[in-house]
Formats: sequence, C-alpha cells, structure tokens
Amino acid sequence: METIGFIGIGNMGSPMALNLSKAGFPVVVYDVNTAKAVKFAADNGVSAASGLADLGARCSIVVTMLPDGHVVRKVMLGAADDGLAAHLKPGALVIDMSSADPIGTRELGGMLKGKSIDLIDAPVSGGVARAHDGTLTIMVGGDEPAAIERAKPVLAGMGKQIFETGPLGSGHAMKALNNYVAAAGFAAASEALIVGERFGLDQGIMVDIMRTSTGRNFATDVTLKPHVVEGAFASGFALALLAKDVKIAADLAEGLSLDMPLARTTSKMWLTARDDLEQGVDNTAAYKAWKARASR
Repeated sequence: METIGFIGIGNMGSPMALNLSKAGFPVVVYDVNTAKAVKFAADNGVSAASGLADLGARCSIVVTMLPDGHVVRKVMLGAADDGLAAHLKPGALVIDMSSADPIGTRELGGMLKGKSIDLIDAPVSGGVARAHDGTLTIMVGGDEPAAIERAKPVLAGMGKQIFETGPLGSGHAMKALNNYVAAAGFAAASEALIVGERFGLDQGIMVDIMRTSTGRNFATDVTLKPHVVEGAFASGFALALLAKDVKIAADLAEGLSLDMPLARTTSKMWLTARDDLEQGVDNTAAYKAWKARASR
C-alpha cells in the first residue's frame, strides 16, 4: 500500500487518519500543532512528520483535512513556493477533504498540475460520529480518472458512500450546497422553536411532531433534541465552519449570476450568529444568537 500523509489532526481528521491506519495504510501525520500530531502518532501507532519536507519525502499520497481552501493553498505552496508541493515527488496525489471554494480548488489544481502533482477534491459529510465509525459520505471531484481510481481505496478506508460528482471543484461545490440545505433547515427549525416557545408550545413535543411530519429534516432528526432543546450545543461541528460553507454556496450562486435570495439570507443569518457569539462555539449555538436577536 502507498504511504499516506495526513495533514490536519482535528476533530474530523483524527478519526479519519486512524481509520486509514486500521485499513492497513502506512500513515504519516502532520499538524501545525506539532505536539498534537506527535501525541496522536504515539497513541495510535502511526508516524509523525517532523515537517512538510519530511512528509513530502515519505508520502506518495497526501490527504488534507484543514479549515478552508486558503489554508490548503498555504500548506501546498507556502509563502514563496516553499510549501509541501516543493517536496512531493512527481506523480504524487493530493486529496483535499477540506471544505473549500470550488473556484479556488480549480486554480490550485492547475498550479499543482504544473508540478506533475494531481489534485482531487473529496470533502465529506456525516460529522464527527461518522468520521469515527468510517461511514462518511464523500463527494469526489477530479479531472483525471486515473487519479480518482487511485484515491478510491484510500477514501474507502474513511467513508461508506463515495460519489463522483464531476470535474475538479465539483466535490467542494456539492459539499457547500449540501451544507447550505442543512443550515437552512436548522435555521427554519430554530425559528419555529423560538416562535412556538413564545406562544407556549413545548419545544420537545414540537421536535417530536416535526420529525414525524412534513417538517422533518436533519435538524429535527439529529440535532434539535440533544443540542438545542436539552442544551448540549455540542454536535462537534463549529459554527464558523458551517457559516463558511453556506457563504461558499451563496457566493457560488452569485458568481454564476444566479439570484438565490434564500441562499443570501441563510448565509447572512449564519454569519451574524458567528459574529454574535464567542469564537469556537458549536454550530447549534447559532440558535442562541437568533433567539437573542428575536427578543430585541
């Protein structure tokens, strides 16, 4: 098996890298937090790279699971063409599993192609729980069929459903659009709970009714009861990351000269909630911001 470099040992990246190791791949991890990567390697029987140059010298396939496309580009190209790409051998494959702007992904793909490095985008859906059990949904975009085929055994170590979405950038576009739909559903359900509570309805009963009726969506099925009604606000996905994804979807529509008012409004709601709350909060905490604003 090819040696896999895994960059980004966060809430999602840690279980994904571990599942690759369990699938039999030699795994070399790297994180900007060196101590975190070293501890993860020691705890899980994998190797930690001393830096990007070390990772590039040891790995033929690299998986990135990073906050956004700007960070991916910085890691790959560096400040003066001194990033990871300068240390990868020709023929290397980069699998970007982050959430990123699809136009930026296409631009980066062209830059890496000039260095004889293939790039595919393969963002995921399913959250931390499914990252742990290896059942993520993965959306794969790429211009080279051979690169996609080469990546499939790696992706199968982390996900259950693997969809080929089209050319490079299409996976990132699909991820953003999927999260926009999820975010719109959560926002609508949150507003319903706020209105219903003010009128005197029991929020728990409201959720039970919605998830057995036409209002059913991911929020009613999974997040509202434990994280809003019961107050956990700990689904494992940061508000800032979801706000970023929804903005990518809204910006994509605008870039394609499409008038999508709900996408604009949903994006504004999530960005406002992000700005109203402290840094690092869970995406379900957006409910708190919207409830506070509704009462002003």
